[in-house]
Amino acid sequence: MAIEAPVAAAPATAPDPDKLNAFIGKALGDIGAAASAALVIIGDKCGLYRELGNGTPLTSQQLAERTKTHERYVREWLANQAASGYVEYDPATQTYRLPPEQAFMLADETSPLYVHGVFQIIQAMIVDEPQITERFRSGGGFGWHEHDERLFEGTERFFRPGYNAHLVGEWIPALGGVEEKLERGAKVADVGCGAGVALVEMGKAFPKSQFHGYDIARIPLARARENAAAAGLRNVTFHDASVEPLPSDASHDFITTFDCLHDMTRPDLVIQAIRKAIKPDGTWLIADVHGQPDFEGNLKNNPLAPVMYGFSVLCCMSSALSQPDGLGLGTLGFPEPVARRMTAEAGFTRFTVKDFENPINAYYEVRP
Repeated sequence: MAIEAPVAAAPATAPDPDKLNAFIGKALGDIGAAASAALVIIGDKCGLYRELGNGTPLTSQQLAERTKTHERYVREWLANQAASGYVEYDPATQTYRLPPEQAFMLADETSPLYVHGVFQIIQAMIVDEPQITERFRSGGGFGWHEHDERLFEGTERFFRPGYNAHLVGEWIPALGGVEEKLERGAKVADVGCGAGVALVEMGKAFPKSQFHGYDIARIPLARARENAAAAGLRNVTFHDASVEPLPSDASHDFITTFDCLHDMTRPDLVIQAIRKAIKPDGTWLIADVHGQPDFEGNLKNNPLAPVMYGFSVLCCMSSALSQPDGLGLGTLGFPEPVARRMTAEAGFTRFTVKDFENPINAYYEVRP
C-alpha cells in the first residue's frame, strides 16, 4: 500500500503593509483606551472630574490640593487624560480644563450621558474574566447575579440619569392612557428591576399607585430597598422572583422590563408570565438594546456593535446561558423582529415602536 506524504501547510500570506499599519494604529488605540479605563475610574473615585467640571483651568498642584490627592500622581493622571482627549492642556499656563462636552459626560451625575457607570461595568467584567474563560471551555453560563458587585453599582449609575430625566416626563405620557391610570391609582410591576431606580421614580410621581419590583439578584434587590427607603416611599415593594414570582392573576395595569429580556435564560417564559399577569386593557413597556436583525446588519450598520458584542460575551449572553435550557440571546439578540415574534407567541396582539430618540435602546408599547 502506498504511503502518501503529508501535505505541507500553505505558507501564510504576507500582510499588506498599508493594512498592517492601519491595524497597528487601531490596536494601539484600543490598548491606550484599555490602559486609560482604570484612570477614568480613579478620576471618578478621587473627585478629579468633579473638581475640573466647573470649567476653571487648574494646574496639577491646584487640582491635587482641592481633591486632597498627591500632586505627582495627579500630574501623571492629567498627562494621560490630555493625551487621550479627555481634558485640555494650555502650555502657556500649564493648566488643565474639562471642556463642557466632556464635563457633560464625566462630571455631571444628572446627565443622561453620564458615563462612569459604564467604566464600572467594564471593571467588573474584567474581574470576572477568569469565570468567562472557564465557560468557553465548559459551555456553561455565568448568571447575572454571580457577577462582581461593581457590575450592579455601575448599572445603577449608568441607567439612573435616563430614568430621572425621561421616564415620568416623557416615556409614560407617550403611552396611551397609562399616565391617567397611574394618577388614579394602578398596580405596576417592573420585571428585572435591578436597583429599583425606575420604580422609585414612578413611586414618587404617582403616590396613589402600587409598585412591585421583581429580580433574582440579591445585591441589587438590597440596594433597591435602600433606594425606596431613602425616598421615603411606602408604595414600592420588592420581591425575589426566584421564590415569589410575578402573580398570574391578570391584575397589573402597567408592566415594565428595562434592558433585561436579552439577559434572561428564558425570556419566552417571562413574556408568557407577563401576559398572564397583565390586565386585558393593560400596557407593557419594553426597553431593550437597538440591534439589526442579523449579524451582517450589525457588522455593517451598527457603530456600537464592538461594544455590544463585547458586553454580550462577558455579561449578557453568558447570563442568558446560565441555565441548561437557556436561549442565550445576548446583548443584540432581542431586535424588533424577535420582540414582535415572541410577544405575539405569548398572546399579545398590539405592538408599537416608540421613538424616544435613545442611541442605545429601542422602546416598544405592547398590549394584550
